[in-house]
Amino acid sequence: MKLISNVSMMFCELPLVERLKAAQDAGFDGVEIQFPESQAIAPLKEASSALEMSIELINVPRGPGESVGLAALPAEKEAYRAAVEICAKQAATLNVRKINVLSGRPPEGVPHADCLAMLKANLTYTAEVMANIDVQVMVEAVNRHDVPGFFLSGLDEALALLEELNCPNIALQFDLYHMAITEPDLPAAIRRAGPRIGHVQFADTPGRHEPGTGEIDFTAAFTALHDIGYHGAVSAEYRPQHNTCDGLQWMIDFKRMMA
Repeated sequence: MKLISNVSMMFCELPLVERLKAAQDAGFDGVEIQFPESQAIAPLKEASSALEMSIELINVPRGPGESVGLAALPAEKEAYRAAVEICAKQAATLNVRKINVLSGRPPEGVPHADCLAMLKANLTYTAEVMANIDVQVMVEAVNRHDVPGFFLSGLDEALALLEELNCPNIALQFDLYHMAITEPDLPAAIRRAGPRIGHVQFADTPGRHEPGTGEIDFTAAFTALHDIGYHGAVSAEYRPQHNTCDGLQWMIDFKRMMA
């Protein structure tokens, strides 16, 4: 496994481009960035290349204002597909190998079936676009305590979606933080998801802070990840309680558990 840092949430004491060097100095092997702005793409590419610090994943733009994704919103089909085109160009420039799709929060009154059909169509479209540049598509289930109304929430519905789509280019972004909230048994959830998992993120719960500040049994979670044969990136995606570098003591145990 490869330990990386989400520099949209961590190392925020520094400008975005400088966070790649800070993450490398702290011992991370790569980074992910949620929604890179267009003006940051060129300097991010330069920094990633100079440092030999990979950018593993970015998200499809989530939409304006308080939007939390567009993929399951029938009225936003064209906006979503425009966002996919932006994401594909960014991924190609940054040599990103994975992108994440957020289903979003449908407006009240839109039938669930219509939203599900839109999500399926948009994921299929995204997979086709990203296959042309050898990029894998992730889809993420997000808990509704943090994001009320989010369309794709529980593990079972996410797995059912992937099963129906049956596309080798689409996998599950499995965030230990979200799944610890929605699933009664996190290690069992990891084993149930099995080979569908294409990317892993983590934060402790409650609080979404550093490991050790909450209740997640990360030893059991990593045992389950080993059991299913997961060898990909594992990303720290949490809100540091204080200065990022002051709260990285957990990394020693994590690197041991990931070996």
